[in-house]
Amino acid sequence: MTHQSGACASQVRQERKMQFGFRVKQLREKREWTQKELADRLDVSVSYISKVENERLHFGDYPSAKFIRKLADELEADEDELLLLADKVPEGLRKRIRENPEAFRQFASLDDRAMSKLLTKAGAR
Repeated sequence: MTHQSGACASQVRQERKMQFGFRVKQLREKREWTQKELADRLDVSVSYISKVENERLHFGDYPSAKFIRKLADELEADEDELLLLADKVPEGLRKRIRENPEAFRQFASLDDRAMSKLLTKAGAR
C-alpha cells in the first residue's frame, strides 16, 4: 500500500471538490436556474451556492450528506455521484464495504485494466 503525503492527499481532495462544484453548476445551468433560484429551493443563501460552485468553502462549510441528497433531489441528479464527488460515501456502499471489507480492498488494489475487465465480466460496462 502506498502512502500519500499530506500535500498530495490534500490536492486529491481539492480536485474531487472542484469536480463537485463544477458538476453542481452544470446541473443547475442545465435546468436554466439562477443561483438564486437554486438557493431559494434549498433554503440557503445565494452566496453559499456561489461558494459551492466556485470551490470557495472553508473546511467546516462543506455540504453535509443530507444537504447533498436534497441538492440531488432538486436538480434531479444522481445522488451517489454527487456524494462521491464531495468525498462522501453513499450509505448503501458504506454498508456493503462493512459487510465485506476484504473484497473492497482487493477491488481497490486492481489496476485500471483488471478493474475494467472485472466490471465488464460482471455486466457493469
